[in-house]
Amino acid sequence: MTEQVEILNMDLRYESYRLKNQAAERVLLNSIAEKGIREPLQGVDTEGTRILLNGFKRYRCAKKLGINIVPYMPLAVDTPLGIIELLRISNTKSLSILEQAKLIDDLKTVHHLTSKDIANMLEKSKAWVSVRTGIIHEMSPTVTNHIFMGRFPAYAFMYILRPFIRINKIDKSQIDEFVNLTAGQELSIRDIEMLAHTYFKGSDEIRKQIKDGNLSWVLTRLNQKSSSDKGCSQIENQMLKELEILQKYMQRVMHKTNDVRYKTHSFFAQANLLIGGILMMLNGFEQRIKEFHDKTRQT
Repeated sequence: MTEQVEILNMDLRYESYRLKNQAAERVLLNSIAEKGIREPLQGVDTEGTRILLNGFKRYRCAKKLGINIVPYMPLAVDTPLGIIELLRISNTKSLSILEQAKLIDDLKTVHHLTSKDIANMLEKSKAWVSVRTGIIHEMSPTVTNHIFMGRFPAYAFMYILRPFIRINKIDKSQIDEFVNLTAGQELSIRDIEMLAHTYFKGSDEIRKQIKDGNLSWVLTRLNQKSSSDKGCSQIENQMLKELEILQKYMQRVMHKTNDVRYKTHSFFAQANLLIGGILMMLNGFEQRIKEFHDKTRQT
């Protein structure tokens, strides 16, 4: 049931568990200034305080606008059940996989719930829980802090840096160093991808330029090189590069599927989910790649 409460005594211990987005928060601030807070903040009532679990952007906007009374709705009678309820709500509302992962890690390390307990309470599979546990354990405190503070894109970690950890066996300390160098620089995903490949696989000269903070110089040089390669445009070179990467990893995966060293439940659970996603895309991918092949052959 929604009630009107003061925000002064709210416990913000879970604020660092939610991703910050300054652009989205600015839009929300303008909306609240015009129309007020339309959705209640959510949390858990304990003796003497309210632990906030959902609505941190609304809370910060309210503070900036001098709003002291806000709509609020308790999620459960204690913190673990409140987190479980929030994870349930995330099926229909926005809660990223990294936010889910951090909350699940809290349930396991602070509240001592097992993966089986969490899976049963959420009516999910143990594999669903295991995937999120694995993600958070791959993130160092440095990377976690930059991502959740909004200084480094979560997408860039998930789909650019994680493969370097998992496939190329790049040490986490090197990932930390790269994130420290690029965080907060307002780089696009494409810029981060180019810098990452150059940093981990390129020459010592370029790596030194990145370490010295000369990111604009490096990106200009990479773009110039890309445009001049093979007489193709920048977008054409990018596509050729992605096709080369696709071919290489298709061959590598086909070769590695027969490896007898795969034994852990966690590996099979995560592999099963990833393969399921690949299989769902396979028919559409095959059709598109055949059409593209015909197009390139006719030219």
